[in-house]
Amino acid sequence: MTTKFDLIVVGGGILGTFHAYHALKKNLKVALLERNSVPQGATVRNFGQVVPSGMDLKWQNFGRESLKIYNELHNQADLTIRQNGSVYIASNDEELQLIEELYEINRNNDYESVLLSKNDCIKKFDGLRSDYCKGGLFFPQELSVDSADMIVKLHKLLQEKMGLQIFYNTTVLETHENDQKCTAVTADGIEFYASKIIICGGHEFKTLYPKVFNDSDLEVSKLQMLQTKPQGIYSLQGNILTGLSVRRYESFSECPSFQKIKALEDPNSFEKKYGVHILFKQALDGSVIIGDSHEYADAKNADDLGYDLNMEIDEFMIHEAKKIIDLPTYEIQRRWFGIYSQCKTKDIFEHSPSSNIHIVTGIGGKGMTGSGGFSKFNIKKIYA
Repeated sequence: MTTKFDLIVVGGGILGTFHAYHALKKNLKVALLERNSVPQGATVRNFGQVVPSGMDLKWQNFGRESLKIYNELHNQADLTIRQNGSVYIASNDEELQLIEELYEINRNNDYESVLLSKNDCIKKFDGLRSDYCKGGLFFPQELSVDSADMIVKLHKLLQEKMGLQIFYNTTVLETHENDQKCTAVTADGIEFYASKIIICGGHEFKTLYPKVFNDSDLEVSKLQMLQTKPQGIYSLQGNILTGLSVRRYESFSECPSFQKIKALEDPNSFEKKYGVHILFKQALDGSVIIGDSHEYADAKNADDLGYDLNMEIDEFMIHEAKKIIDLPTYEIQRRWFGIYSQCKTKDIFEHSPSSNIHIVTGIGGKGMTGSGGFSKFNIKKIYA
């Protein structure tokens, strides 16, 4: 079998899919090669929050572009996207100072945000505890998605409306380039040919380029998350990010008071050891997703993180969550972990083994938010 394309994208997660989408918009013939029957990695194991508010300025701009792209696509098909905003809830005066400073930064960047008083927050978010909340910062443009459903629906949309050819259950074992002709060889011995190849398979490109992988500064993060049983008639609108998120997210590091406030924190606390910050998001079935934690290892030693769930982390997250919001039920129906890759020294990993083969991965926790805008920029760069 011989199949020729303008572009082959290896990896059907959100980063690979958006590269395919922007190439299709340039009227290129695109193949997406996904090793599983549907994506199984970080794309489907995350919170499903599109939150440019949490990014530094560079990635906030990519994220704001992503918001437009998600909304454009959602107008063509139901991708589970809800524009119900994001809120950061401050639990003390230090966090209140940080959200006030971020509000000023956003105003200068022309990114809409609204400061909420304690009473505003309690009225807006049912069950929010008055002994926790000091105030909030709300971003009305931001989105929630149900990640696992969204990526499947997005694939279907791109197949039906834009002619994307997707090959599921297709494991790529080798890519190479000869005389500006790129080849991807699968485990079945099928060869796909293209003018260019973009590899977006997370840290698993080690199979294709083991030396590049071993020489990289990639690390992986393991995140634990939980999902309650459906909450009945209870409604929790938007992405709820809390005091520990304020102390963790990149956008707040640009605030004038951030370093002084961080210096006062206990580096040996449980939340520091396991990178815990508390997030809430209600899924379409009425359940609430709670998380998350962060444990790190060099990508080549990813197996050191293990496959088990640390119940001490889960218990800590539930204990902290109960201090923040009184949900009708905290009975847990599902627990899982996700793995994503990121760079220690850069914001994304990019390497070109040859002039027309490009590895693009290590986007870290920015994938759901930043991939749409970044991929648009990157396709323009690759096809300049």
